[in-house]
Amino acid sequence: MAEEGLKDFDWSGEGNSGFGSNYSADEKAKLEEMYAGTLSEVSEKEVVEGIVVGINDKDVVVDIDFKSDGLVPRSEFRDVEGLKIGDKVEVYVEERENAQGQLVLSRRKAKIVKAWENIDNALRDDSVIEGFVKRRTKGGLIMDIYGVEAFLPGSQIDVKPIRDFDVFVNKTMEVKVVKINYANDNVVVSHKVLIEKDLEKQRQEILNNLEKGQVLEGVIKNMTNFGVFIDLGGVDGLLHITDISWGRINHPQDVLKLDEKVNIVVLDFDEDKKRISLGMKQLTPHPWDSLPAEVSEGTKIKGRVVNVADYGAFIEIQPGVEGLVHVSEMSWSQHLRNPQEFLKVNDEVEAVILTIDREARKMSLGMKQLTENPWEKADVQSKYAPGSKHKGLIRNMTNFGLFVELEEGIDGLVHVSDLSWNKKVKHPSEFAKVGDELEVVVLDLNVAEKKLSLGHKQLEENPWDTFETVFAIGSDHKCTVTKKTDKGAVLELPYGLEGYASNKNLAKEDGAMPEEGESLDFKVLEFQKNERRIVLSHVHTYKELEVKKPAAAPAAGGAKKGGTAAAPQEKSTLGDLEALSALKTQLAKDAADKASKKGE
Repeated sequence: MAEEGLKDFDWSGEGNSGFGSNYSADEKAKLEEMYAGTLSEVSEKEVVEGIVVGINDKDVVVDIDFKSDGLVPRSEFRDVEGLKIGDKVEVYVEERENAQGQLVLSRRKAKIVKAWENIDNALRDDSVIEGFVKRRTKGGLIMDIYGVEAFLPGSQIDVKPIRDFDVFVNKTMEVKVVKINYANDNVVVSHKVLIEKDLEKQRQEILNNLEKGQVLEGVIKNMTNFGVFIDLGGVDGLLHITDISWGRINHPQDVLKLDEKVNIVVLDFDEDKKRISLGMKQLTPHPWDSLPAEVSEGTKIKGRVVNVADYGAFIEIQPGVEGLVHVSEMSWSQHLRNPQEFLKVNDEVEAVILTIDREARKMSLGMKQLTENPWEKADVQSKYAPGSKHKGLIRNMTNFGLFVELEEGIDGLVHVSDLSWNKKVKHPSEFAKVGDELEVVVLDLNVAEKKLSLGHKQLEENPWDTFETVFAIGSDHKCTVTKKTDKGAVLELPYGLEGYASNKNLAKEDGAMPEEGESLDFKVLEFQKNERRIVLSHVHTYKELEVKKPAAAPAAGGAKKGGTAAAPQEKSTLGDLEALSALKTQLAKDAADKASKKGE
């Protein structure tokens, strides 16, 4: 029965009496349209504005003009003091209807979305925003921008270098957004760009009014080894190290310090390149202008060595006033080649003014003039008379000899041929070295030309006078081949002498040529005392070959006609000769004396 009644029920209500039965179809449509107009179209994942309609311990009820009110956790309003019903708030629609049919909202996410919108707008519009510095980090500061953490690099805090970042912590600061990395949600901001914008106007104004010779005040912002960069109020200028002081300085930090206020003068500027050259020393008179009139040629002065060059040294007699001591004016010695061997920076020295030019601000000085020229001493003629013996230091060497300094300013030349009687010296370095002490004898003196000729071998008698009798032409001697050449061989003779034999005189009796180190008998073919040359032959010892002898001087009373020819000279036994025995003794004594001196 009941089912039959439901089948007959007019669900449209048109034939029924009760709720809505009095509305026509048009009226119902109009009412439905009016009701729908009271509800907003709400999409998930968007930020909307709502009104607080209820507050309890856990939630805040928010009306967003949706068919139902939404709930927001009370904890998300902890930063809002005095929250009350009727307050307008922005919320994020997480779900229009959850499993329980409720509208889910979030104020925290709404703040994040809104913050990123504001940050995007700030970057797009190049607008200035305000942030709070939360803490410092490596390389800069972390700021709170609309609830989002942003990074402020240290280089973007100010136009000048910042050494202490901590002074900005817990302070607000205006910045501009310069970069956003959406993948990592990173935001980079800058405070420097705001300062630069303000400084650009100041910079242009300064450049427009800049003139050479203008005196300005600036702050030292940076130092280098070549100069100082000074902030003139938005424009940087360079104060070169040479324009800091009239005197020499090694580094700007010797006289200036960072952040110091200084007065400077504009020396030059390039408006296109915005380069400004500054000077500081130009604000004070040049020291040469205040140099006393009594400072003139011949005046003795004291000063400090400020620079040493290859050609001389610069002496500062007062800040900004320097003179050059050329290397040739440092010592009477002719062999001072490097000024650094004589002077070093910061040495306190005395000198004499040789020339002075106040207009050119140049001065030449001399140091050797403080002592007497040794060549002009009264006793130089007698002290270094020919035949006098002396000891000196070897100061220099050349291919033709070595220079021995007997006293400062007086030296003489020992020719390479005057070093040894026995040894053939090709270069002085084979005999001695620079710095060695050497005994010499004066051979010749020329005071006018300041020349001294010295000898070393002349300290001993010429042994070649005795060798002439020992190594007579035709005499035989045991010799050792020490060196072979294309044309012959060098031979070692007794007493350390050297001889020479050509290839045609070297061959042994079996036709073979001797090797280096081999000892054979040789016959003297030539003996040249003046040239210290002995020519020998091995071939002549086993072949009957004529040995040409020099013509003998006629004996007293003359030789008899038809006199017999001299008998062939026998092979000499050196130890049996009286003259050679004396020579042997003398050479041994000389060798012992030299060894004793070296030991001292």
